[in-house]
Order: sequence, then structure tokens, then C-alpha cells
Amino acid sequence: MRALLQRVHTASVSVEGKTIGAIGPGLLILICAMQGDTEAEADQLAAKIAKLRIFKDDAGKMNLSLKDTAGAALIVSQFTLAADTTRGNRPGFSPAASPEDGRRLYEYFSKVMQDHGIPVATGEFGADMDVSLTNAGPVTIWLDTKA
Repeated sequence: MRALLQRVHTASVSVEGKTIGAIGPGLLILICAMQGDTEAEADQLAAKIAKLRIFKDDAGKMNLSLKDTAGAALIVSQFTLAADTTRGNRPGFSPAASPEDGRRLYEYFSKVMQDHGIPVATGEFGADMDVSLTNAGPVTIWLDTKA
């Protein structure tokens, strides 16, 4: 699985002009299941993200995790993280999991994040979404379970 994390002050996602998910301080997590991914990759990624120390402590050092700060996660499916740009100028997305597997793993990942004690808001799988955020830092981190 692939994830792009953005540390945020606030983030929200809307579909057809209606906000369906919003958080205060925490992480916007753009997530993509890749071909061959299973629940094991989702478990691994969720555990890493919940414990990743990318929030500032009292000394201003990135030393606190999402759990430590009681931050929330806005989890948005993003199949374009699977983009293959090695040939030509138009990306291909064949490395992404099938829509059925992608939905299942997206929903599973969201549940596992909640199981880690993280408040979770979500987007709508497969929808055309508008995502807004106020990036904190900015801090943006790329994770890939295959890397």
C-alpha cells in the first residue's frame, strides 16, 4: 500500500459541495492499495502511521506521534498514487488494486486506524472529491509498504 501523509491544522473532504469528512489537527492520509496488497500491508501501514513521530514536542522537535497528540486522521482513497509515468506523458494506473480490492482495503485500513485509537474521518471511495487542508509545517511524507 502507498500513502501520502500531510500534517495538517485542519482538513476536509466534500462530494458535490457537501462536506462528508473533516478533522482538526492531525493527518490527511491519501491512501492507495496496490495489486497484490492484503490486510497485512494495511495493518503494517496503519501501525507505522499511528506511531510515526512527526508532530512537534514542547521543544519544537518532531518527537510526537498522532497517538501522542490525540490528533485525528482524514483518510482519502487516491488511486492516482499508483501512477506509472515511465512511458509517455499519460500516466497508467494498472499497478493499482482492482476497485473491489481497493475499496475493501481502504475500508479495512480506516478501521485499523480506529483500532489504534485514532479518530478517523473518511472520504467516499471512488467519488470525485474536493479536498481542502491547511498544511502544518509543511510536513509531507511518502510511505510505501513495498519500499
